[in-house]
Amino acid sequence: MIKLEQIVGKVISGEWGNDDASGIGIPVLRTTNFTNEGIIKYDNVVTRIITKNNIESKYLKKGDIIIEKSGGSEKQPVGRVVYFDGEENKYLFNNFTGVLRNEKQNDYLSKYLFYSLFYGYISGKTLKYQNKTTGLHNLKTEQYIKDFEIKERPLSEQQIIVNNIDKLNGVINKRRQQLSKLDELVKSRFIELFGDPISNPKKWPVGELSEYIQFLTSGSRGWSQYFAESGEYFITIKNVKNCRITLDDVQHIVPPNNAEAKRTRVHEGDLLISITADLGRTGVVTKEIADYGGYINQHLTCIRLNQDAVRPLYVAYYMESEAGKSQFQTKNQSAVKAGLNFNAINSLRLMVPQIEIQDNFISFVEQTDKSKLAIQQSLEQLETLKKSLMQQYFG
Repeated sequence: MIKLEQIVGKVISGEWGNDDASGIGIPVLRTTNFTNEGIIKYDNVVTRIITKNNIESKYLKKGDIIIEKSGGSEKQPVGRVVYFDGEENKYLFNNFTGVLRNEKQNDYLSKYLFYSLFYGYISGKTLKYQNKTTGLHNLKTEQYIKDFEIKERPLSEQQIIVNNIDKLNGVINKRRQQLSKLDELVKSRFIELFGDPISNPKKWPVGELSEYIQFLTSGSRGWSQYFAESGEYFITIKNVKNCRITLDDVQHIVPPNNAEAKRTRVHEGDLLISITADLGRTGVVTKEIADYGGYINQHLTCIRLNQDAVRPLYVAYYMESEAGKSQFQTKNQSAVKAGLNFNAINSLRLMVPQIEIQDNFISFVEQTDKSKLAIQQSLEQLETLKKSLMQQYFG
């Protein structure tokens, strides 16, 4: 084993600078450009006016490892790392981050160092170096780098490890792209069948949502006393998005036996819409969720529709289209704190195509979901394999 500090030296500190309105400043990478997979997102890079002299040595070079020094949270501890392989001598990095630059390239591959640090983060090695006394989550970066140990291996063996992980990441990224393309395919099918939901070129009847609502309610407050390690589902905004209800991190409860519980218990086919914070997120209650037992909190509304006229999944997709999103923005009751009341929900307008065409769309979604499930299962197997390899190489 060798100390990382012996390979990279001191952490290079980032710069902040001033906001640039001219568009001629220097592009500066921030922690918002980090992904949890160690990849840099370049689509929202800001430019800054940097007034300090002698910053040439701080321009990013291929193989630099950028480490997050500040800004983490309880759920996402500080210390994430990303690998820079972009254009050299173009980007700086801000003062919430630092750079580790391989000074022994004849002995160590930069990508090998990166994967070592990446594994260190996902395995929790940064946790004991967290400093929360300043109000932000800061990393005791210098001490972390001083303590961090790298497994010494011949360059040829390092290259094999890097190649194996790179190839696996390539397959994982292809699976994610396949999922994204299937989502785009569903949106395209929606337009093909129904036309643009804003201009309504097919002249479908348009009505208010209230015309099709049989039951409308919002969820319960103050149910933390019923939280449990196991039990029925307590569905919140984080579980409702993209016309789906996800249960990956759902809260469980043992509900009370009272009228409030009966009112907020969901049924199969119920349409859930977020009415505070991130407005207009939708999900439809499946038979599995309804049979298991689920309840909603106060940030969601539960809508039971007349399914002889409108299918809940069609309404969900309509409400998450640009036609729905624009209405949520217009009906938002406050510029400070987002919120919708029942009057706003009732007055939402939607196209109402023939039920047979709605069913055609739903059948397409269901078939697409089967393909997505197979890809998702493959993706999960690949992620498990990656964790196993990382443990084998760096654990």
